Amino acid sequence: MACSAAPPTRPLRNARDRIIRMLCRRNIRISAYVAVIGLITTGLLASAQSTDRRGRKYKAPPATARVEITVLRDTDAKPIENAAVIFHPMVHGRDEGNMELKSNEDGKAVIDVLPIGNTVRLQIIAKGFQTYGQDYKIDKDQMAFEVRMKRPGGQYSVYKPDNDPQHELKKDDGKGDDKKDSDKPAPDDKPKP
Repeated sequence: MACSAAPPTRPLRNARDRIIRMLCRRNIRISAYVAVIGLITTGLLASAQSTDRRGRKYKAPPATARVEITVLRDTDAKPIENAAVIFHPMVHGRDEGNMELKSNEDGKAVIDVLPIGNTVRLQIIAKGFQTYGQDYKIDKDQMAFEVRMKRPGGQYSVYKPDNDPQHELKKDDGKGDDKKDSDKPAPDDKPKP
């Protein structure tokens, strides 16, 4: 006996007929649920494939420049090997991290990830030389800089005269008054109880 949508015209004869009718009604309900879920799923998948509206648009990375730095000694123009060449990208006047390279045996360091149009603060540190620092505008796709590193100069001191007549120190000939040490106790004095 097959399932039919029309109600039976004759009374059900036995339990077998009743079970078959009950299973047919259940199969119809399940089929209806599956059809509705399938339609909803198809609609959601179709809307997800729509290119009208995406949550995040793809943005191409900016064009980058190839920057080559040559680090040389100021005295004899020989390359300085293993100098730290540090790039600080500046965005709106603020440092946005850094990228550090080491110079090779020819004194060269090459980087090719700096965006064109940005400002970069270049810092070079080499042992036995003054630290170098300068801001550069990256405006071409190929740029080369030559940096001459100087040896450290003498240190400045406020206590040491620099042959400047305004800053001459007066020598103490021992005859002057000792008011500068008057706030210190004499070595013979013992603390009072």
